[in-house]
Amino acid sequence: MATLATPRFSFERPFGRRSDSVRRVRAAWISDVHLGTRGANAGALLDFLREYEFETLYVVGDLIDIWQLRRGIYWPQQHNDVIQKILRKSRKGTRVVYIPGNHDDLLAKFYGAYGNITVQKHAIHRLADGRRMLVTHGHELDAVVQNVKWLAFAGDVGYQFLLSLNPAINFVRRRFGLGYWSLSAYAKKRVKDAVSFIGRFEEEIVRYAQKFSVGAVLCGHIHSAAIRQFSDVTYYNCGDWVESCSALIEREDGTLELVNYHPFSAALVPPVKDRPAFNHEWTRMNTNP
Repeated sequence: MATLATPRFSFERPFGRRSDSVRRVRAAWISDVHLGTRGANAGALLDFLREYEFETLYVVGDLIDIWQLRRGIYWPQQHNDVIQKILRKSRKGTRVVYIPGNHDDLLAKFYGAYGNITVQKHAIHRLADGRRMLVTHGHELDAVVQNVKWLAFAGDVGYQFLLSLNPAINFVRRRFGLGYWSLSAYAKKRVKDAVSFIGRFEEEIVRYAQKFSVGAVLCGHIHSAAIRQFSDVTYYNCGDWVESCSALIEREDGTLELVNYHPFSAALVPPVKDRPAFNHEWTRMNTNP
């Protein structure tokens, strides 16, 4: 039986990168880009896609926000560039696995293989250390989305409104020499912490993953990047590209890391209790419970 390596993660700052340096990795996971909304950081995602080459790229739901597009069309060139970049990578040999979320659930009608791109409900990824990882968006375990759909839509409208206030708030903060602060993330954290939503969601995802006899599970959905150990199952959340601008990557040596591409990453804090410091160099954190 293979010895399991201690899971590690780091948040990498985007400063000081060489634009002509391409990093090759075994796999990468992105989630919750929400193209079609003004909050999507398409430019940051394009930087990530340009800098890395992947054997496999997992798009773990909500790449396109169909909910928002139904309310009104917003589709700048950068959003189109993201789609084109992913398609170009697939043509050049990257295996792309697309797992629909709740905001792009329309694509669940198109399960199947399309050249180097497959659309499927969930996936099993074999990590370099031999573990099997379940990859799923996570909305299946969200009782509000599944059982009270109108409330989920209403919550999304409120979240989009708070996101729209972030640029004005941070314009004022920069004038006073203050760092980035997200009203939407603050409100979301206060509300979800009040009902212990995130903690219960993580526990339910891990319990759900155990049915697949896996050693790890990765999801998105709640926009909270994290790596946590639950007994014999490691929980990974690759975050989002609205606020944290984070992705999970598996390097060729099997190291799993969260990388951060937010332009104000020094002001962002990973939503984990024991968090790594944001240094200009790589930082790693032991995540043993």
